Amino acid sequence: MATFTLTCVGDDRPGLVSALSTPISAHGASWERSQMARLAGKFAGVLLLEVPDERADALVADLTALADVGLHVMLERTDEPAEHASVRLHLDLVGADHPGIVAELSAALAARRIGIEELSTSISEAPMAGGTLFEARALLEAPPSTSVADLRAMLDALADELMVQITLTDVAVTELLQPADGPS
Repeated sequence: MATFTLTCVGDDRPGLVSALSTPISAHGASWERSQMARLAGKFAGVLLLEVPDERADALVADLTALADVGLHVMLERTDEPAEHASVRLHLDLVGADHPGIVAELSAALAARRIGIEELSTSISEAPMAGGTLFEARALLEAPPSTSVADLRAMLDALADELMVQITLTDVAVTELLQPADGPS
């Protein structure tokens, strides 16, 4: 099996997911995991898929041809990384929006060899206070030697500097708090 990570961007309109899924299905590929959203009038997505090796080239050609209908697809053949021991943590951040929050947070984590496996951000109007509220949720992957207490202390200091609130939770604890049918 060939594994591909693809990104796609196009002007948002009905039918783009269908246009993307049709060749994937036609070539016997498996849609494994994705994140897609409408952002500033554009449809953007990231997708992981698997396809039989003998059908990979034809699938790549058909997906690349979607540019003709306004959906630009870029594919990268990938292999699943070898499993390694790590500490997985959830990070939640909320505070007044201002430039540099993601840059400061990601630099502090990278300096400690902590990877960001998933990141979701949004802005909204701050209730009753006025202004704009920035929110981020991340799934982190840290080396097993990471001291979670030291990481929390570093994040608390960074939160004070950025004037935001940061909460760090062990993934296992977070999963126990979720309802059986998933996040609410």
